[in-house]
Amino acid sequence: MPATLADRTFEHSNRLQQRLHDLVPGGAHTYSRGADQYPEHMAPVLTHGHGCRVWDVDGNEFVEYGMGLRSVTLGHGYQPVVDAVSAAIAGGVNFSRPTELELAAAEDFLHLVPGADMVKFAKNGSDVTTAAVRLARAATGRSKVAACDQPFFSTDDWFIGVTEMRGGIPTRSQKDTVRFRYNDLDSLAAVLANDDIACVFLEAATSAAEPDPGFLAGVRNLCDKHGSLMVFDEMITGFRWSAHGAQAVYGVTPDLSCWGKAMGNGFPVSALAGKREFMELGGLRTDRERVFLLSTTHGPETSSLAAFRAVVRAYKDDQPVRQMERAGRLLIDGVQSVVQTAGLADYLQLSGKPSCLTFATKDAAQLPSQAYRTLFLQEMLLRGVLGQSFVVSAAHSDTDIEQTVDAVRDALPQYRRAVEQGSVQGLLDGRPVAPAIRQFSAPRQVVA
Repeated sequence: MPATLADRTFEHSNRLQQRLHDLVPGGAHTYSRGADQYPEHMAPVLTHGHGCRVWDVDGNEFVEYGMGLRSVTLGHGYQPVVDAVSAAIAGGVNFSRPTELELAAAEDFLHLVPGADMVKFAKNGSDVTTAAVRLARAATGRSKVAACDQPFFSTDDWFIGVTEMRGGIPTRSQKDTVRFRYNDLDSLAAVLANDDIACVFLEAATSAAEPDPGFLAGVRNLCDKHGSLMVFDEMITGFRWSAHGAQAVYGVTPDLSCWGKAMGNGFPVSALAGKREFMELGGLRTDRERVFLLSTTHGPETSSLAAFRAVVRAYKDDQPVRQMERAGRLLIDGVQSVVQTAGLADYLQLSGKPSCLTFATKDAAQLPSQAYRTLFLQEMLLRGVLGQSFVVSAAHSDTDIEQTVDAVRDALPQYRRAVEQGSVQGLLDGRPVAPAIRQFSAPRQVVA
């Protein structure tokens, strides 16, 4: 039985988290999964999941949001994916030559993304975004990258060098990437004015913003005018906006696009796709100097490609997208209703596409607050909801949404107390969360 508010404990999770800090830098293999992203002493260490529910080592059950950093759209343990993977790995996982499965997966992918002529699979999003940069530099003979002012594109030097967490990045790499503003064609035109930009990198849309009318077409025109490649990051939009990606939703075709996350329903698979004239530079049909595009030992292993093909079958007619949109709209209606009733509409707000919702937490002065965010996360965890966002999956049922709305309703009295007294003092157990990408460990430094 799920733990009640009175007896929910995180003792075993806390012990294991400390051991993780002893063995793994940061205590997690992804910064956004770190304990510093959750209320102190309340970062569950999980054991398993099913659908949109997960369980931790203390026996707590949660409705999960975010779903593997948006990588799981069909639900944990989705049976058709499990069956496809089980059948594939029974015949071997990795070989010294391409498999028939690689061809079938490539055909599936290019059928979904008609604007692309060729595709190459890898394991991580950063594998393919950095490959796109390398390819654009080779195709144009330029070194600079224009990256939109969006949160994240790669773990590699070309992007991390322009974040706060730039330790170990050569100065040259930091200078080779310049930023432009989303929905601001003038800022992009200024960046492109010197005709020295190899590629323009952006997400067509995010959980925080939709493209203004004409913006993406304007980016396309500016790239063509200045000889820069247009690259879409479809990590989140792919299989969440549509199985065909944001490029199909908004009707603008990039030169290259980068995919990952939900294309394997949590299995590690990513893809670089693009126009033949560019992709062939990494192949054997070019007279030009070749590009070391992508060459990974595990890129074509059978389990992830089998998972991808099962995902493609599940996305026939984009049914999971419609399910996520419906669940998200139910969540919006329910949460906004209880927040409005509590008189907190100016302090706790939802934003984004229904299938990719985030929440904003504001303090007594109606300013964004990490402390108030942590208080909200704390109260939701105590009531069986785990998530740094309200990003849903197709597995979120009406019952799951109802439980979440009930949890929000029951958490709001504590939030109201914080607003009324002007601080979270006496209400928050431990230190507030901190940005995942920051220069120093403080304010959530862990003492050995």
